[in-house]
Amino acid sequence: MRAPGFADPSRDSARAFRAAMEAMARPGTLHEVAGPEVPGLSPAAAVLLLTLTDPTTPVWLGGEAARARDWLTFHTGAPGAGKADAMFALGRWSDLAPLDPYPIGTPDYPDRSATLIVETDRLEGGGPRLTGTGIETETAFPLPDPEALARNAGLYPQGLDFYFTCGTRLAALPRSTDVEAL
Repeated sequence: MRAPGFADPSRDSARAFRAAMEAMARPGTLHEVAGPEVPGLSPAAAVLLLTLTDPTTPVWLGGEAARARDWLTFHTGAPGAGKADAMFALGRWSDLAPLDPYPIGTPDYPDRSATLIVETDRLEGGGPRLTGTGIETETAFPLPDPEALARNAGLYPQGLDFYFTCGTRLAALPRSTDVEAL
């Protein structure tokens, strides 16, 4: 039996899109979303895939997330891809690392970069200091590899964008956010 998508597609996708955009606009803030139970994915990761992918969006799924390939194809039509061709990649940090293979955009087209969705065990409590656009002064957020994420921020305007998911919660780290490496 195939896992469902959104119960009310027009309303649920609008709410999910707003949460995803709000998370990117306010790095390190937590947002609750409601989504389906899909083997290999947290509800928040499933919501992001349903909301942000379509038949023109190549997606790489690593580790446990690879179990959701048929579900993703059925609900969004998003094709599979290798890391070097992915516009979205999803998995635990250990599945996604190293970051080098993913597209980071070009000087003329920095928007042609990948967004990584990182499944985590927790999304709260301290961590490296984040500063930049969308953060009033500073915030602390638990990151899996602060040094790699600080290097990524140094590539701005190129670089990768990140969503972090845990259960029904999500947060984001755009490439424009400065990360204080520990």
